[in-house]
Formats: sequence, C-alpha cells, structure tokens
Amino acid sequence: MRWRSLMAASLLAAVTATGLAGPAASAAEPGAAVAAADREISFTADGTTAYGTLHVPAHRAGQRLPAALLLPGSGPTDRNGDEPPALTPGTLAAVADTLGSDGVMTLRFDKYFTGRTGAGAYQGDPGRLDLPAFTRQAAAAYETLREQPEADRHALLVVGHSEGGLQALLVARTVRPAPAGLALLAPQDERLLDLLTAQLGDQLDQGVAAGQFTEEVARANKAGVAAAVADFRAGRPADTGALLPPLAGLLNALFGPNNARFVRSDDAVYPPDAARAVHPGTRVTVTCGTADANVPCATVPPLLGALARAHTTGPGLRTLDGVDHFLHPAGTPVNDHALAPAVETALHEFARPWKR
Repeated sequence: MRWRSLMAASLLAAVTATGLAGPAASAAEPGAAVAAADREISFTADGTTAYGTLHVPAHRAGQRLPAALLLPGSGPTDRNGDEPPALTPGTLAAVADTLGSDGVMTLRFDKYFTGRTGAGAYQGDPGRLDLPAFTRQAAAAYETLREQPEADRHALLVVGHSEGGLQALLVARTVRPAPAGLALLAPQDERLLDLLTAQLGDQLDQGVAAGQFTEEVARANKAGVAAAVADFRAGRPADTGALLPPLAGLLNALFGPNNARFVRSDDAVYPPDAARAVHPGTRVTVTCGTADANVPCATVPPLLGALARAHTTGPGLRTLDGVDHFLHPAGTPVNDHALAPAVETALHEFARPWKR
C-alpha cells in the first residue's frame, strides 16, 4: 500500500470498447504471423470513459490468447503502475512485458484521477469515491478484455499488485466467466487501517533506531494512532492533535472529506473474507517479498488459509527473498523499471498452463 491521495475509480454500467493504434485480428489471413503490438483501449462506464493499453504479443492470426487484467496499487496509480512525476517504477508495464513473453495479452488502465482518464464523473467531488467504485471500474475493464477478438474466454486472468491484489479478489467474485487464474503480488492482506497502523508503528520504530526521537515519543504516537483509528471506525472525530505533525497530517488527509468514504469502505473489507469467495479450482499465486516493509510475509497466512478453504489450486505462496514492495531487489532505486528475477520467475510459473 502506498499512502498518498486515495483517489481513483470508476463506475460500471454499459461498457463499450475501441481498439486503436494496432492491426485488427481479422486484418491478416488465418495463420499468418501477427507482430506484437500495443492498442489504446477505451471503455465507457456510467458515462465516463476510461483509457488503457492492450498489449497483444506476437501470435498467429485467428489464434486465441490467454488474457490478463492488471490492477495497480493504492492512490493515484496509473496504467503503468506510476504516480508521476516523482514515483515512476513502471510496475504494471514490467508485468505486462513479462507476461507478454509467455504469450499472455494484457490490459492495464488509468484509474480515476490518473492518466488520460482523469476525474471523470468525480470532477469536483472526489469524496464520493469508495471501494466498490474501484471494483466496478475493474470489472468493466475485465469485460472489455473479455470482448477483445484475440482473447481466449477460457483463459481470462487477473493480476493485482498491492491494493490491486484485494481488488483482484473482489473482481473475481463478480465477473463472468470467473477468472481462471489470479496472481496476487504483494497483496493487501489485512484491513486497511490495521495495515496502516502496523506500517506507521514500524516507521516510528525506525525513527527511534535512527535517533530521531525517543522510545517514549514512539509509544505515545503509536497509542495516538490506534486511538484515532478507533475513533474513525466508531464514527467519532479523530483527535490527532498530540501526534507528530507528519502522522497528524496523514491521518487528517485520510479521514478528511476527500478520502473518508473510500477509507471507510476499504477498511470494512477483510481480505481473507474476500478470498473465501474465489471460485473453486482457480489457479492462484501469492507473492511476498522478505524486504517488503509495506506488506510483510508474516501477515500472509490468514489469506492463504482462506484461499485453501476456497479450494483454489497452486502455485500458492511464493516467498521472494530480498524483494521489496515495488517488486525490485532490495536497495534498487525505486524508479528502476526492472522486476526482480524472482518476480519474473513467479509470473512465468503462474502463466505456465496458458503459455503460448
């Protein structure tokens, strides 16, 4: 999870799609070689047009390809997994390249308040956004991918990173046909505010270790964060006046009018509960990086247990040694676009049954 502005989403209604900047599948003679290409895709949901990139790997004309919807992490994260200008790791673009090498076509799109999609129906009123709006937009994108002429409807997949992992679980229980596979990459596996509380606690501990403040200050701020979260969950005003200014600023933004509805709706979802609704037999990969401070491996077991009770199939958990939350080797500059080799291996293993 990345704690910036928690804005982005869209609504599902009648869905239309157009493909641009690439040859149509029917333009070539059956069996003829078709080069890899990217197409600009748009789909209309509840009166708002969202935009994305469809990557179609090299194939034979008339061939149906496995097709994966890619879902980004939290905040204003665009189709490539970026929050420009400062944060540009290219996470989803790199995932698309890796899956494309296995013959898997992919669709990634700009959420509300990102990229070409922009604010759409929420212009001037971002406070109306909630988690179901994200899910409806993702479901609309899934339907758009399903209708592409190259897509194999028996090999539809969803790949989500961070908060996108939770969205993958929510989408999987609403769309038809149900996805044949889910890849949950460093997924949100706890309630939103529980995850936030743990992350802020870790940051306070790091501040003590660095000599920035005392253990007493850290303890007081941990207690203050917990009290503010409890107040927010109970519908009471959250008192942040005694917190360190950066913590107070963050919580005031999250609990303020632009984000409160989304935060409350996301926090109401316990990811293992969503996992129990996944269709039996779905092929699932879950990754955790041992250098991931945002979603540590220690929190994954309840999610894995829920997936097992849903009778999903493997590969299951893949623990990635030395991999951080952006799917890089630990210590890699955040805006490096290369995935860690262990992440690429996990994606190849996930896609193996559908490899073309």
